[in-house]
Amino acid sequence: MAEVEVKFERENREGVVAVGTYVIDAAKRFGVHFDEICLRESDEHHCSVIVSSGIDLLSPLTGAEKEYFDKNGRKPNERLACQAKIEKAGEVVIMTKKKPKEAAEESKSDTDRSEEYKKAFEDMPLEKKIASLVQLESIALGETVSFIINSPFKIADKVMDVMAEFGFKKEEKEREAARPAEHKTNGNARDKSTESKEESKANASE
Repeated sequence: MAEVEVKFERENREGVVAVGTYVIDAAKRFGVHFDEICLRESDEHHCSVIVSSGIDLLSPLTGAEKEYFDKNGRKPNERLACQAKIEKAGEVVIMTKKKPKEAAEESKSDTDRSEEYKKAFEDMPLEKKIASLVQLESIALGETVSFIINSPFKIADKVMDVMAEFGFKKEEKEREAARPAEHKTNGNARDKSTESKEESKANASE
């Protein structure tokens, strides 16, 4: 299977994926996340990226991309990660958008956040403190149940396997539904061709 090296410059994440992988799936695989989920039905996309290198290895612009860039303008080598598929082996370098100021909050150390939570808790009225403690107790109980479920018992393992398989299939269906129409057409054409060949063979055998 042909492979391609993909690097996300801003996040300093890189790795190898198979040819045919969408840029957004490569991003997820390497732990690169976008601020929001793209909504194909309402033409909302939040996965705009700049292809610093390897633009010729990607699929052509889709209709959804053309429509999006017509409305919002397009920078050189800009693509939508959910629409761009890597079609050739080689190396692709991606630059994601700069994160908003909220990202600075996430970069705070655990100690800073702990102090903030402590101060906020101290400033709460008694009723709110009690409510918060009850909520924390519920979370702790939920984590305990989760730990029991994940314990190395054969029955629990079987249940988790079934759940994982169900989740995988659901994710695959959602992913297929979000694919560009241009890419789906090729797949349907191949399917119809295969079906017609099978029908011909069946008729010949009769």
